[in-house]
Amino acid sequence: MTTFTQILPLGKQRKALIVEESAWIRWLLIGLVLCFLSLFLFVPLVAVFYEALKKGADVFYAAITEADALAAMRLTLTAAAIAVPLNLIFGVAAAWAITKFDFLGKNILITLIDLPFSVSPVVAGLIYVLVFGLQGWLGPWLAEHDIQIIFAVPGIVLATIFVTVPFIARELIPLMQAQGTEEEEAAVILGASGWQTLWRITLPNIKWGLLYGTILCNARAMGEFGAVSIVSGHIRGSTNTLPLHVEILYNEYSFAAAFAVASLLALLALITLAVKTFVEHRIAKQHQPREINHEY
Repeated sequence: MTTFTQILPLGKQRKALIVEESAWIRWLLIGLVLCFLSLFLFVPLVAVFYEALKKGADVFYAAITEADALAAMRLTLTAAAIAVPLNLIFGVAAAWAITKFDFLGKNILITLIDLPFSVSPVVAGLIYVLVFGLQGWLGPWLAEHDIQIIFAVPGIVLATIFVTVPFIARELIPLMQAQGTEEEEAAVILGASGWQTLWRITLPNIKWGLLYGTILCNARAMGEFGAVSIVSGHIRGSTNTLPLHVEILYNEYSFAAAFAVASLLALLALITLAVKTFVEHRIAKQHQPREINHEY
């Protein structure tokens, strides 16, 4: 008892010293992070909007309503509107198969889902050119049947699908693994069919994670440059997405127009960030009661 009384003040002093040092280090790290973000994120973002509006609202409006810009917007939205739903279906199916069943080749499937993360988008575009290009493996057959994939909308959609494949599946797999299979098994025992289990048990449990992955997938689809640049052919007003249109305007020294169109992509990123933050808050709020119950 006496020993404990003698050691306790020393322990308190050490604890106080650690807290004081941790607070100092914490504020230092926060300051460094804020400086880094200001230099490499906030300042460039403000510069984009400043340059976009520097010559006035009329120039800005003319740049974003010009025919080629509108065509680029339509193509960007079209590619995203096709790629995101397809990846949503694939992501749910892949996550369901990986988390609910054991089968031969499961690890290979997981590796293939992660493949777009490790392969450069430019390489992915070149692969599609090798397969579907005029001199590619399927090129002669496609040309014979008057089907054009490379330097056309189908090639852009395929490239967009490839680079966005992992986002939804990779968001759902750990979520569904954490939830386990108890609820689905109970539904099957009570007589529910596979579709009923999916619609009434699985999807409601993963709805916020699914929305989160869809948001990230959509943002990447609209902002993709490398793979789309290879397969598009840079045909102005026809196969240029918004990022490619910005590049062309900048190379032509149309800086005001380039920054005006780029500001649309920046605004999309900010909206995506806001929605992403809201979804993260809802996910944390949804899982908080489960964590409290688990602790008790």
